[in-house]
Amino acid sequence: MAWVFLVCAGLLEVFWSSFLKLSEGFTKLGYSAVTIAGMLASFYLLSQAMKTLPLGTAYAVWTGIGALGSVAVGILIFREPATAARLFFTALLLAGIIGIKLTSGH
Repeated sequence: MAWVFLVCAGLLEVFWSSFLKLSEGFTKLGYSAVTIAGMLASFYLLSQAMKTLPLGTAYAVWTGIGALGSVAVGILIFREPATAARLFFTALLLAGIIGIKLTSGH
């Protein structure tokens, strides 16, 4: 169950970081409220996952999911560049997350 909590927490990180962009530095109240609610939910689920998973594993996977998802949202929704170098380093990040998961012992 800890891994389910962790994946959901990571997906919520993508959610709230996307709304953080839309909040324009917390100047748009609606987007700001959604950002804060997403942050709280993400941190809560991360805390539940950390009851079982090691700190380093949980935090690395959580931030990795958030980073990969945010890159995808940036490219697909915010029309950020999808250069070969950016995609290569994103793939390295994915490989690192998978490696951490496989070697965590959980």
